[in-house]
Amino acid sequence: MKLLMKRKKIVENEYLEKQVHKLNKIGIALTSEQNLDKLLEMIVWEARNLVNCDAGSLYIKKDDLLDFVVSQNDTMTKRLGEAKIKELFKTFSLPITKESVSGYTALTGEILNIPDVYEISKNSEYKINLDYDRRNQYRSRSMLVVPLKDNENKVIGVIQLINALDKAGNIIPFSGAMAEELICSLGSQAAVAIKNAQLTKDLKAAYLDTIYCLSEAAESKDKDTGMHIQRVSNYSVALGKKLGLAERELELILYASPMHDIGKVGIPDAVLLKPGKLDVEERKIIEQHTVIGGNILSKAKGPFSKISKEIALTHHEKFDGTGYPNKLIGEEIPLSGRIVALADVFDALINKRCYKSAMSCDDVIEIIKKESGKHFDPKIVTAFFDSYKEIIEIFEKNKDTPLENSTKI
Repeated sequence: MKLLMKRKKIVENEYLEKQVHKLNKIGIALTSEQNLDKLLEMIVWEARNLVNCDAGSLYIKKDDLLDFVVSQNDTMTKRLGEAKIKELFKTFSLPITKESVSGYTALTGEILNIPDVYEISKNSEYKINLDYDRRNQYRSRSMLVVPLKDNENKVIGVIQLINALDKAGNIIPFSGAMAEELICSLGSQAAVAIKNAQLTKDLKAAYLDTIYCLSEAAESKDKDTGMHIQRVSNYSVALGKKLGLAERELELILYASPMHDIGKVGIPDAVLLKPGKLDVEERKIIEQHTVIGGNILSKAKGPFSKISKEIALTHHEKFDGTGYPNKLIGEEIPLSGRIVALADVFDALINKRCYKSAMSCDDVIEIIKKESGKHFDPKIVTAFFDSYKEIIEIFEKNKDTPLENSTKI
């Protein structure tokens, strides 16, 4: 008997040692992920792996509500496929009260370890909503609900793990204090990582707002540009995604592309705001906004400034070498400049300007097709049509004028 107890203790110690090692690795991974959406998914994934369970969800506290932000379910994914699961998943908010298990944990800071949610006592302070099970023919059984507490011991969210599994894949209760301790440890690391990622997200949003404000100030003389800066920025990111750019590259384009016309600050009003066609001399003057913009942005250093300068200087170059200011040909034009070139022209054509009326979507599409290989890089044109639905959604969300004759592609 003593020998058996000793072996059991050795096995438990080895298991704990492995789990602690896992927790250390998870902690490093969480702190290195700055994308909030990816981080939240990672937290649920790692928690599920740590205690081996079928499903999990995550709630983030926002004032007096819990926002339901992540849902993972292996059984449902196998049955319906990942695309269908994403369709089914809807974000919603819950009041923080003792009526729901997640609300109870958020309010009290207590862990709930429930062997079978269908057997919760009618006299219990908390209840379980079984709508998900009924709608999706799923059977929730064991559940572990753990608060995510920051370094001030404040609850910032709740992680809910469903249906612990044994090695054979059978549903079992979560293994008492050991499972609770592991998820609490992960929860503490997760809470700190979430707060850092939220802060980073807020700082980036404020930074982007500042860029938009500065870019709009530079173009404030041109009353027709309206939301042009934000649209071009978002079109450019949509094109970059279809071209397979990495997240960091997309972020740089998002922040740099609003500065594409910063050089207009140096163009006289008489030329910039002239209604109708420009003469040859006026055209030469306005073309200088690319050089002026490049010079303004060349004074700053770093990757953001480099790509901002690239875009400002090259977004009027043409793929066939007939653009300005340097008549670059093909891939001599930086990719960022080629992307913004199409985004900028699309937006200029489809919107009213002081020198022209808005064109119909059908007419704009024909122009872009004809200019493939001439004005535009054919790869960017393909990316445009592949992301057409998203681009139109960006236009509609930030439009200055109604969209006419929208073509479905």
